[in-house]
Amino acid sequence: MFEAICKMTTGCRPKVLEQTIQLAVEIAREGREGRKIGTIFVLGDEEAVLRESRPLILDPLQGHPPEVKKIFDFNMRETTKELAQLDGAFVISADGTILSAARHLNGDSAGISLPLGLGSRHVAAAAITLSTRAVAVVVSTSSVVRVFARGQIVAEIIPEIWMLSRESIQIEGPYVESKIGGLQIVARNDLDETKESKPNSS
Repeated sequence: MFEAICKMTTGCRPKVLEQTIQLAVEIAREGREGRKIGTIFVLGDEEAVLRESRPLILDPLQGHPPEVKKIFDFNMRETTKELAQLDGAFVISADGTILSAARHLNGDSAGISLPLGLGSRHVAAAAITLSTRAVAVVVSTSSVVRVFARGQIVAEIIPEIWMLSRESIQIEGPYVESKIGGLQIVARNDLDETKESKPNSS
């Protein structure tokens, strides 16, 4: 699945996408200070993403060397969980360096069509992936993690207890369910035709 999503973008590496989704799931499950929080990670095509965004506050990651800002680093992941309480998005380079935090995404929302109930965070993620070749990973305060590419939801990671009813799945059209690294992932069926999972209709 990670390879299929990365083929839709510029500069997305499957291992970095996998680590980004894992971090997003940890934030969704753990929250911070006893409350649920939401955030956005934008991965790949970082030069275009930085051009189409602006800092909401003084960037807390500015001035730190790239080698300490890798998404694979435990200390950086814990720092990211703290910074996720701030408004705005994280921008991640193709090699997994978290370049910036607390950024406002300027993508044009014209032409974006999302299911009812998804708010401004999801619109911003859809818009930035439509105007650039990046992938966005959104953590919702409902604890669902959604992956966007080319302006559309292409995958969702949903708490297992919700899978019983499937009421929260927002992907349009056929989808497949997979278990990857202990995560229950729902992805569009047309991402990877080689999957062995049985397709369902949403």
